[in-house]
Amino acid sequence: MSIFPIFKKAPFFTEEEKLRIVNAIRQAEQQTSGEIRVYVESKNVYVDAMDRAAEVFYDLKMDKTDNRNAVLLYIAMKDKELVLFGDEGIYNQTGELYWNNAVKKMLKNFKEHHITEGVVQCILEIGQTLKEKFPYNKTNDKNELPDEIVFGN
Repeated sequence: MSIFPIFKKAPFFTEEEKLRIVNAIRQAEQQTSGEIRVYVESKNVYVDAMDRAAEVFYDLKMDKTDNRNAVLLYIAMKDKELVLFGDEGIYNQTGELYWNNAVKKMLKNFKEHHITEGVVQCILEIGQTLKEKFPYNKTNDKNELPDEIVFGN
């Protein structure tokens, strides 16, 4: 509980929206050894959003997956910044154009104020790509990273 309730920060997503995003992550990861995380904060403390996404990626130890196939979806809400940061295993198999197109699709939804829908669609599309490049292996696959959304400041 806050001492100053008038300064209480409004949540980025409703409980239902958070559940939709987490369920999309779980659905996407059921078909691949890849990992997807979503990190949302109010403002980017860096000038370059890619630098901030890289910092978050490494802070969350996403570079430690067995196949280097983790993907971070970084969003700075107030700054209206968005980055998809893929580890070397998935990035090397898809290339820059793939990631740029995925961001463009998400931005289209964001501009129409469909933020949750844009996030969910992006997660499911990335999940499909991860499935093609890193299929699920029932004998040795494990959930290497938590599925919950990470909220920064």
